[in-house]
Amino acid sequence: MTLRLPSESELREEATPTKPSDALTPQTLLEMYWYMLLSRRLDERCWAMHRQGKIAFHISGMGHEATQIGAAFAINRGVDYVHPYYRDLALVLALGVTPLDFMMSLYGKAGEYSSGGRQMPSHWSSRKVNLLSSSSPVATQVPQAAGLAFAIKYKWDTKLVDPNDATQPRVAITCLGEGSTSQGEWHEGMNWAGVHKLPFICIVQNNNYAISVPIDQQMAVHNVADRADAYGVRGVTADGNDLLQMYDVMKEAVNRAYRGDGATLIEAKTYRLTPHSSDDDDRTYRSREEVEGWKLKDPIHHFERTLRERGLLSEQESTDYNARAKQMIDEAQRQAEQMPYPPEEMLYERLYADDEVSANG
Repeated sequence: MTLRLPSESELREEATPTKPSDALTPQTLLEMYWYMLLSRRLDERCWAMHRQGKIAFHISGMGHEATQIGAAFAINRGVDYVHPYYRDLALVLALGVTPLDFMMSLYGKAGEYSSGGRQMPSHWSSRKVNLLSSSSPVATQVPQAAGLAFAIKYKWDTKLVDPNDATQPRVAITCLGEGSTSQGEWHEGMNWAGVHKLPFICIVQNNNYAISVPIDQQMAVHNVADRADAYGVRGVTADGNDLLQMYDVMKEAVNRAYRGDGATLIEAKTYRLTPHSSDDDDRTYRSREEVEGWKLKDPIHHFERTLRERGLLSEQESTDYNARAKQMIDEAQRQAEQMPYPPEEMLYERLYADDEVSANG
């Protein structure tokens, strides 16, 4: 009998590990691209609206889209819990918040989805998609999300849920910037997650600046993820501008949480392409050359190249996606501007537990 030896190409193929992103369908890849693009175009519009004096405040997520969309698509969206932070526009869009929802928040109009117009913009909240509202002090969402992860673990450990019920949450995710890891709440939440081996994922979107303070003045270690061992959790560093790499890292963390293997700290290295907020002048602490250099690593352009190399996105299709996003955002802005502001007496409503609660909580 003659044995057939594998070819060199077959050996290379066998040596290449299969990644979770390899299983993503063309339709899913294009959906990921759509949410990245929609977030960017909505973000750009809101920035322009602030400069026109139409809204009082905006905080941007431009440059963070790959990190957030990779994370969103790795979880069971609408079932698992997400406790985002103010820069998570792309993440919440992928979870179900609409451009109109966000426009209503920016204008503070009556009927706004998260609070009826009472909450500050980018304090996301939606009961129907398990999206928790954060407090304004940074890092407070970490112990809150870790506590939620403890409740999830308790229910599964004590068999208070049906293991065959796909609507049962399995993991709690929270996000923050690297500057927030200097806050005590972050360390307390991470320690809690490690001690109790919680189904918890903390995503640190490291964009190099805590407002105006560079990272080397925030911490003495090279990576935020290097701190994970101190809490007994898994630490991973990822290229936050590479959507598929972020998806792979996040998917592994989700699977670990689902298996009961404990918490993961993911550090996504990225860059914000705008000032910290609409009230910030970033020219006082970073050069234009630095910003322009990072624009060459724009995560949307990076993913567009990937899709084109795979034959999934043509120039015309990209143009069509942009036109669709513009139409949706135009309509959202038009509707939000036509809506009334909350009446003055609403200031005294929904202050106590027995007050009427809206459909979104």
